Amino acid sequence: MSFFRFIIGLVLVVAVAVLAVMNSDMVVINLWPFYIDIKAKMSVVIIALVLIGYIAGKFDTWAAYSSLRSALRAQRKQNKKLNVEKQKLVEKVEGLNENIENLKHSEPTAVTEANPTKTAKFKQKLSSIFKKKPKQEDFWCL
Repeated sequence: MSFFRFIIGLVLVVAVAVLAVMNSDMVVINLWPFYIDIKAKMSVVIIALVLIGYIAGKFDTWAAYSSLRSALRAQRKQNKKLNVEKQKLVEKVEGLNENIENLKHSEPTAVTEANPTKTAKFKQKLSSIFKKKPKQEDFWCL
């Protein structure tokens, strides 16, 4: 795409240069509100006006994209914050994975042997919950 832009730009520059060289007569330019008359060659005037138009177009494009540039700056700032947050979360996950690996490699019987009464009591409570039969009055809708 930039190659085509270069070719088109080159053709336009050559066309303006040929137009400027072919018109080398003297002209008088009247700057109306200031009552100033300027004498110059037509080729200089043509090149000056083309350059002024080019610069005005570039400025207009720059101004039109100012909102996009500010949005991109805000997005970059937010991306930096999110990257810092992501790094913190990655470190936290790595620490948790290490804890999981440590727990997998530790002996699981050591925990149950340390408190046999607590696990026995828990199993008893759990079995009593499921063995309990509902009373007739619990079924009030029947």
